[in-house]
Amino acid sequence: MREEQQVTEAQDATRGADFSSLDPEQVAGTISSATDDQLREALSGPQREAIIGEVFRRMEQHFKPSGAAGVDAVLHWKITGRSDGGLDHYEVVLRDGTCTAGKDPKHEPRVTLTLDGVDFMRLVTGNAAGPMLFMSGKLKIEGDLMFSTQIQSMFTIPG
Repeated sequence: MREEQQVTEAQDATRGADFSSLDPEQVAGTISSATDDQLREALSGPQREAIIGEVFRRMEQHFKPSGAAGVDAVLHWKITGRSDGGLDHYEVVLRDGTCTAGKDPKHEPRVTLTLDGVDFMRLVTGNAAGPMLFMSGKLKIEGDLMFSTQIQSMFTIPG
């Protein structure tokens, strides 16, 4: 019963929320204490697009040009686990010391990362390690595997 109440509270907290005003460290803390079921529930409704979209919007803000010196690459993210069985497809372009992110990829990727929405949220908030997700089969990587090991160093991950 307690877990069911927590899921309901998570839904209520995300419904109609302005995700752009949330502090990244608080979000990371909330995600670290949430169960997979709670996160899955929060990502199963109409708020999914706003939550994931905000993560990609903030990637531009959390980009560390010093960690990407000389990098010219396109990353595709395929985030599964939508309630309709589909996935969300985003593109991150790292070029000339800048980062741009958006939906609807337009370029050929150097690497494509595919994972469930719950694992994605844990990864981008520092609550899961990419190598562990990869080794457990939860993160699939297509393309330049060696480059994919450098991606995390190009961003400030909230803790």
